[in-house]
Amino acid sequence: MGFKLTIEKFDEHLEALRQEYKVYAPVILKGKGTFADTDTIRYKEIKSIREVEFKRKSSFSPKEIIIPITQTLFYFTENDCVEPKEDDKKILIFLRSCDIHAMIRLDEIYLRNGNEDYYYKVLRDKIKFVLMGCSESFENCFCASMGSNKTEDYDMYTRIQDHEVFVNCKSEELMNYFNIDKINQVEVSPEFVEANEIVVTIPENLDQRVFKSKMWDEYSSRCIACGRCNFVCGTCSCFTMQDIFYKENKNLGERRRVWASCHVDGYSDMAGGHGFRKDKKDRMRFKVMHKVYDFKKRAGYHMCIGCGRCDDICPEYISFSNCINKLNTAMDEVE
Repeated sequence: MGFKLTIEKFDEHLEALRQEYKVYAPVILKGKGTFADTDTIRYKEIKSIREVEFKRKSSFSPKEIIIPITQTLFYFTENDCVEPKEDDKKILIFLRSCDIHAMIRLDEIYLRNGNEDYYYKVLRDKIKFVLMGCSESFENCFCASMGSNKTEDYDMYTRIQDHEVFVNCKSEELMNYFNIDKINQVEVSPEFVEANEIVVTIPENLDQRVFKSKMWDEYSSRCIACGRCNFVCGTCSCFTMQDIFYKENKNLGERRRVWASCHVDGYSDMAGGHGFRKDKKDRMRFKVMHKVYDFKKRAGYHMCIGCGRCDDICPEYISFSNCINKLNTAMDEVE
């Protein structure tokens, strides 16, 4: 059972929520697109549900909220280290089903991979999910093939219809912010995509023999190692470390972790000048196999969620879904 409210009434409750929560959602940023006079859709803090973009897929994943692009881990002096002061507010994020699945994969990497990542956990423990339904598939999506088109891991579901907000709230904590009369109670069920135009098939016999396939050769020239596919991906989680020293005193500074990319030059370089995966085809192979082979061997499910953002952003029109489908022919080749 759920309930419905006018947009104005919902925003009143949202304002009450915002006293204790930072509320993030995909919003349209006018004129902020890659090209002149184009828009982009990114996650920003909102004050009204009118700001939420329900009809189009966000250009970037919401992972930058929980894994900041640049994050200060601690400040250091000659004698001491001090952690940055944390914001006391909790976090509410509007997410589609695939992005909730992406968060589960990040949990696997940062919380269940041997040691809990302290900085990730501090933010993760504050977060609640608001599910955004998908009435139809977006361009380049293949979430149904990856099993991320549906989820029950949400705290609240919302959709706007005819100037009303329909809500299904599973969290008692969030429900306390809504004073609902029985006349407003209605049946509310999430909308999920059942199928996509793009269908991806991962070969059952996929193994490391595919490393020797000729399918990777084309990416030596096609890929330009910009790393955009990694940065918009909801499950890519690699970072590098930086120590910043202040000009006023070279013994004072801060340590940061910053997003990194397995496609970008220098990512796998080691002391002495040795580097793994110098050729761009090797980087593509590494990423693809990690998304649909290596991660599954450890976690039991695929890393890729099929959101299609990598296809959306690639300046060389490299299709990740096509690459995965080529694995079937590649395995026949090495067989």
